[in-house]
Amino acid sequence: MFSISSGVGYIAMIQILPVILIPMADDLGVSRTAIAASSTVSTLVGALAAFPVGRLLDRFGGRALMAAGSGIGAVGVLIWSQATSPVVLYAAFAVIGMALVMSTYEAAFAVIVVVDDAAHRDRTILAVTMIAGLATYLVYPLLGWLNTTYGWRTTLVILAVALAVTSVPGHLWAIPSSAVHRSRVRTLPGIRVGEALRQRRLWLIMFAFVAQSASVSAFLLLVITYLRDIGHSEAVATAIPIAIGVLQVLSRLALVTVARRMPMTLAATLAIGIQGIGLLVLPLVGLSIALTLLCVAAVGLGQGVSVIARPSIVADGFGVAEFASVLATISIPLALARAGSPLVGTWLADWRFLVLGGAVALVGSLALLRVHIAHPVHPAEEPVPLPDARATAARV
Repeated sequence: MFSISSGVGYIAMIQILPVILIPMADDLGVSRTAIAASSTVSTLVGALAAFPVGRLLDRFGGRALMAAGSGIGAVGVLIWSQATSPVVLYAAFAVIGMALVMSTYEAAFAVIVVVDDAAHRDRTILAVTMIAGLATYLVYPLLGWLNTTYGWRTTLVILAVALAVTSVPGHLWAIPSSAVHRSRVRTLPGIRVGEALRQRRLWLIMFAFVAQSASVSAFLLLVITYLRDIGHSEAVATAIPIAIGVLQVLSRLALVTVARRMPMTLAATLAIGIQGIGLLVLPLVGLSIALTLLCVAAVGLGQGVSVIARPSIVADGFGVAEFASVLATISIPLALARAGSPLVGTWLADWRFLVLGGAVALVGSLALLRVHIAHPVHPAEEPVPLPDARATAARV
C-alpha cells in the first residue's frame, strides 16, 4: 500500500511539475523561475511541519494522519490546477508541502519501523522505495501525454482525483489503528527525542545525510545545464541523467544482498563517499560520455542508498518509541539543505558547484564512518538494546 500511495503522492505533488512547468509559465505570464520557486515553498513548509507531524506519528500512529495528509494533498493539487497567479500557486504548494510530510516516505517509514521487526524492516523499506521510485520514473510518458491531450489544468485535476481515491482509503485500510500502534510501541525499545539530541551520534548522522542531500539537490538541478555548457549536445545532456535513476534502482536492489553482510552505516558511508568522488571527478572528464556516465551514476548510487539507510540507521541507533520525532530532527535541516543548496550551486554556476558538492559529500561520508566505528551494528545481530519503551509510551 505504501508503495502505491507514495508513488501516487510523489507523481501528483512533485513529479508532474517539470512536465507542466513551461505551459504553466506561458499561461500565467510569469518566468519559469517563478514557477520553479513553488517547490521551494513546498520544501520550506515541509521543514516547518516535520517535527509536529513526527510527534503525532509517535503518539497516534499513521492511519488517520496519513489518510488526512493524502486528502490535504488532493486539495492542494486541485488549488494548483486553478491557479491564476503566483500567489495562488505558492499557497497551493504550501498545502502540498504539509501533505508530503504527512503522507509520503517519512511518515511511511515511521509506520514500518513500528509494525515490522528489525529483521524485515529494511526489506520492507526497500520494497516501498523501489516500487514507488520506479513508478515515478516510468510515469513520465503518461504525464506528457495527459498534458498534451488535456492541458496542464485538467491533468492536475486527474491526478488530484487519483490521489484521493487511492491513497485516502488505502491508508485507512492498511495502516494499524492508534490503539494497535500504542500497544506495539509499549513492547519495543527506544529513547526519547530529547535524549537522542544529547548524543553526538545523532548530530554526526544528521550532518552526514544533510551533506549528502545538499550536494545531490544542487546537482540534480544543474547537471543538464552544466553538461550543455561544457559542450555536450542537447540529446546527450538530457539523456545522461537517466543514469541517476538507474543507479538508484540498482543500488537498492544490491542492498538486499549487501545488508546481510555489511552494516547499514558502512554501506551508506561508502555510497556517500562514492557520490562525493563522482562529483569531484566530473569536471576532469571533459566530453567523455563513458566517464561522465560513471560520475553521474555515482551520484545515483549515493542517493539510492541514502534514502533507505537513513531510517534504518535511526531505528538501529535510537529505537522505535519516538522514531518519527528523531527522524524529523534530521528531516528539518535536510529539507533546508534541499531548498538552499541549489541556490548556492546556481550562484557558483560552473564546475565549482561540483567541487563544493563533492567535498561536502566526502566530509559527510567521514562523519558517518565515525558513527560506524564508534557504534557498530552487525547485520547478523539485533541492534544494541535501548531503554524500554514502556515508560516512554506511558508518559506519551
